[in-house]
Amino acid sequence: MPRTLFDKIWESHLVGRRADGRDLLYIDRHVLHELHAHHGFAQLEKQGRPIRRADLTFAVQDHTVATKAGRDDNTNPSGAAFLKAMRDGTRKAGIKLFDIDDPDQGISHVVAPELGIVLPGATHAVPDSHASTVGGVGALAFGVGTSEMTHILATQVMAMKRPKSMRARLEGKLGAHVSAKDVALRLIAELGVAGGRGYVVEYAGAAVRAMPIEQRMTLCNLNIEMGGRSGFVAPDDTTFAWLAGRPYLPQGELWDRALAHWRTLKSDDDATFDRDVALDCGTLEPQITWGTDPSQVVGISGRVPEPAALDASRRPAAEGAFAYMDLKPGTPLAGLPVNRVFIGSCTNSRLPDLEVAAAVVRGRKVADGVVAMVVPGSSTVKREAEAAGLDRVFRAAGFFWGESGCSMCAGGNGDRGLPGERCVSTTNRNFENRQGPKVRTHLASPATAAATAIAGRIADVRQLLAGAA
Repeated sequence: MPRTLFDKIWESHLVGRRADGRDLLYIDRHVLHELHAHHGFAQLEKQGRPIRRADLTFAVQDHTVATKAGRDDNTNPSGAAFLKAMRDGTRKAGIKLFDIDDPDQGISHVVAPELGIVLPGATHAVPDSHASTVGGVGALAFGVGTSEMTHILATQVMAMKRPKSMRARLEGKLGAHVSAKDVALRLIAELGVAGGRGYVVEYAGAAVRAMPIEQRMTLCNLNIEMGGRSGFVAPDDTTFAWLAGRPYLPQGELWDRALAHWRTLKSDDDATFDRDVALDCGTLEPQITWGTDPSQVVGISGRVPEPAALDASRRPAAEGAFAYMDLKPGTPLAGLPVNRVFIGSCTNSRLPDLEVAAAVVRGRKVADGVVAMVVPGSSTVKREAEAAGLDRVFRAAGFFWGESGCSMCAGGNGDRGLPGERCVSTTNRNFENRQGPKVRTHLASPATAAATAIAGRIADVRQLLAGAA
C-alpha cells in the first residue's frame, strides 16, 4: 500500500498503542530549555524516577538569557533562577547542557540542526511550540507540554493520537526579495490559524525544493501558526550536503549507512494525503501582518482589509485587531511609521537571514527615532556573522548587535518594546502584548524588516533597493 513519508516515520517509531487509543511513539532526541526543564527534573525526583536516556537528551539556555555584551546570569535578574535550575538539573542527570558561556549556545531550534543533533527521518521533541522548525531537515518534531516532557524524560516515548496528513504543494519560482517567511505567511492567511489543526504537514513543490535549508526551517517554524501538529520537508541532496560534517552526525561507515537510509525518505508517488492544498508562489510579493494573529496578512502593497471582504468567521477577530493595532480598514501598510525593528528568533536568525538583512542595510542608516535590533540565533551564527563582517555593517547603520538567544520574540529576557510602539519583527507571533504591553507587532521577513528600519516606515524592500540603483 502506498505510504506518505509521515506514515513511514510514524510507523518506524511506533512502540505500541494505549487502551485510550493513543499511540506510543519513540522519541530519538529530546532538547530542553530552561523555562520548563526544572519542572520535569523536580517531578521525576519527587517520583523517584530516573531519566531513561540522558545520552539522547540535550539542554539549552535560550529563553531568559540576556543579549547584552558581557552578559552573565545577573544581566537579566529575572532569568537567573531558571539558568541555575537548568545547570543543577542537567549536572545531576548527566545531560549535555549548552550553557550561557558555551560556544555552541543558542536557541534550541537553531542549535539542534546546526550541530547535527536532529536527523532526517528522526523523531524529536522540545517543550516549545515551534519544535517543528527542524522539519526543515526532514525530521518529525513535536512541541510538548511540561507533563509530556516529563513523560519523555522518564520513558523516551510520547503518547499521542495519530495526526492526519496534509500535503502543502508550494509551486512556482519566488520573485526577488520574496522568501520562505512570505510564503508561510501567505499560506497561513489562506488556510487560517486552524487550517492545519490535527495534521502533520509535508511541504512539497518546486518552491520548496528550491529553498535552502535555512528557509525550509523558517517554513516549518510557522507550521504551528496554522495549527499544524508538525511539519517537515522531505530530505534531499540539499539536506544531505547541508548536514555533512556536523559534529553530532554519524561518522564514517555509519554516515554512509545513514545516508543510504535517508535517500529512501520520501512519500510514495501514489500516496494519499488526508488533505492536499496548493499555493502558487510565483506571483507573491513580500508579505506583512496587519493584525494580531499570523493569518491577518496582506502583501506589502496592500491595505488593511475592509470587514466586508473577510470571511464572516474572521470578522470578530479583525474588529479586535483593528482596535489593538490602531488601524482603520483601507489603510495602506507601506508607509506606516514604526518605532522598533527586531531581526532574530528561531524563525529568522540564521546566517543567511542576517546576510539578507545586511545586504539591505549596508551603507545606510537606521531612521531617526527607530530602535533596531539584530540577535543571532546561536553563538555559532554570531561568530560566523562577525567573521563575515556583518556585525560591523549592522553597527555602522545603528543597529544593536546582540548575543544569541530568544530575545524579543516573547520578551522573556527583558527585551521588549514600549507601550504603544509599532514594531516590525521577524518572529512568528504577533499576539497582543507578546513583545511588550500594548506593543503593536507586524510580522515580516528579514529583508522587509531591514528596509523598514532604514525607512522608518513599513517599506517595500524592492522599492528601497530600486531607488538606490
